[in-house]
Amino acid sequence: MSTREATDKAMRHRVLIIDDEESMRLFLARILVTGLQAEVTLAGTCEQALHLAGSYAYDTILLDLLMPGIGGYEVLKRLRRASPNVATPLVVVSVLSDAATQARCMKAGATGYLVKPVERNTLVATVKAQLASRGKPKLTGK
Repeated sequence: MSTREATDKAMRHRVLIIDDEESMRLFLARILVTGLQAEVTLAGTCEQALHLAGSYAYDTILLDLLMPGIGGYEVLKRLRRASPNVATPLVVVSVLSDAATQARCMKAGATGYLVKPVERNTLVATVKAQLASRGKPKLTGK
């Protein structure tokens, strides 16, 4: 690996995508990899998400609410209580569009909320804004 390749890899933003639907995980990942050159980690269960987020601080997390097991809302609360991602920007991506659910998530520590189906440009703009709020170097994505 050349020095430039190593620098480019080090500058990539690490995003954790948590969703129980594989097609949605892959859809979101494809957008972030092509649109932001992000390095993406995928979690298909709440337990897997907590394990991954418990051992690494990501630059941004995308979280589905309607997941089997303890559910996405509980994952959100646990990430905000004790993990390397206590302050990581976290965007809920859900089919639930009601204001009460959105307010509940924001109160629990979400920093953004997107309703599925998510449009490419909206996702890229939202993740860019979340990364910028964290003070990362300027993004060069398309």
